[in-house]
Amino acid sequence: MASAKSAVEFHGTNDGSAPEPNSVGDGHGDIEAGRGGCAVASRTPTPMPKSSGKRLVSLDVFRGITVVLMILVDDVGGIVPSISHSPWDGVMLADFVFPFFLFIVGVSLAFAYKRVPAKMMATKKAVLRAAKLFLVGLLLQGGFFHSIHDLTYGVDIHKMRLMGILQRIAMAYLVVAVYEIWLRGGADDVGSGSYALIKRYRHQLFVGLVLTVTYTALLYGMYVPDWEYEVTPPDSTLKHFLVTCGVRGDTSPGCNAVGLIDRHILGIQHLYTHPVYLKTMQCSMNSPRNGPLPSDAPSWCQAPFDPEGLLSSLMATVTCLIGLQMGHVVVHFKEHDKRIVHWSIPSLSLLILGFSLDLAGLHMNKSLYSLSYTCVTTGTAGLFFAAIYLLVDVYGYKKLFFPMEWVGKHALLIFVLVGCNIAPILVHGFYWREPQNNLLKFIGIGG
Repeated sequence: MASAKSAVEFHGTNDGSAPEPNSVGDGHGDIEAGRGGCAVASRTPTPMPKSSGKRLVSLDVFRGITVVLMILVDDVGGIVPSISHSPWDGVMLADFVFPFFLFIVGVSLAFAYKRVPAKMMATKKAVLRAAKLFLVGLLLQGGFFHSIHDLTYGVDIHKMRLMGILQRIAMAYLVVAVYEIWLRGGADDVGSGSYALIKRYRHQLFVGLVLTVTYTALLYGMYVPDWEYEVTPPDSTLKHFLVTCGVRGDTSPGCNAVGLIDRHILGIQHLYTHPVYLKTMQCSMNSPRNGPLPSDAPSWCQAPFDPEGLLSSLMATVTCLIGLQMGHVVVHFKEHDKRIVHWSIPSLSLLILGFSLDLAGLHMNKSLYSLSYTCVTTGTAGLFFAAIYLLVDVYGYKKLFFPMEWVGKHALLIFVLVGCNIAPILVHGFYWREPQNNLLKFIGIGG
């Protein structure tokens, strides 16, 4: 997996200081952002001094905590549904993981592109790195690697899943990197006020607004007609289903514009075949767990649906773009108190807006990546990042968070090995005489 790791590795300084001559403007940016730079010094608490201009350990810690959280909800979520993904509307613990990653990518990009002496060269490198990350995601989540109980490999290209976690990160990274390279103000000094910061990056903020308006207009304005699909369950004959819609602005699992666009552009055979709404009460007798279909289950229950689809990726990009603006705070403000204030106020505003939208009927929904979901998860990420920064980079409790820092520095490798089940598959592949006599069974994990 060394090639996968190197495809998205960052070498820029993970702080707000001046970049090294060969470290910034080369298009690096992603989960593993900000691995270069120096270690944070003193652990002695001080009353909000200026930043020393050294490495932001808090960003690595934040990334590490997010990776551990991802592993926790993946492994324990099936046992404790309350921390797993919400079956549809609403948010649970697992629904914060992916927005946190996108937020971190955005923050990291602010450091990677503090200086861009050659815009075309930086753009080409950003495109190349995004393409590599997208291809890695296609390999890992497109179906090439199967479950730990299936030792076959390979994928039917006709049915390959085209989107996924790494693919969406690659898309958001590329778009936001291009914004940062080409859409920024001229003056580096923004003074001490928020207005100057907003003015410098007003073009990026405007693009974020355009993406939000476009997403909202399509989600609530696009007409969704009736549609059909076919499935072949194990040991069963082909089944044909008709989903009756004929609506506009619907956000239910079967008749939303997100699924409509993916079915028409990507093709229904290229979508995720185990959508989270299989855990809803309409589709599972064991809800909120997966279970047998009820006898009166709606016709859309067995339909593919991609939670990392095209339309919802617009709002995922907005999350990454907000993270970029939070990274700008580190670049332009050296005082700890100013950084925390400029993170906390927007984050609290996003939380208030998100909950207000949810109460107004625009419900939080991870699969649709709704506007209220974007605001709440991104606002939470901003406050969480500010809290970690206060503990680690201001008061210097670095040793306490060293395990999370180490995980954060190797985030992509851990995601590939653990999050994508590569490590269990590799271990599961070694057995004694019979496949069921494998190492996982020997240590009490395999069945």
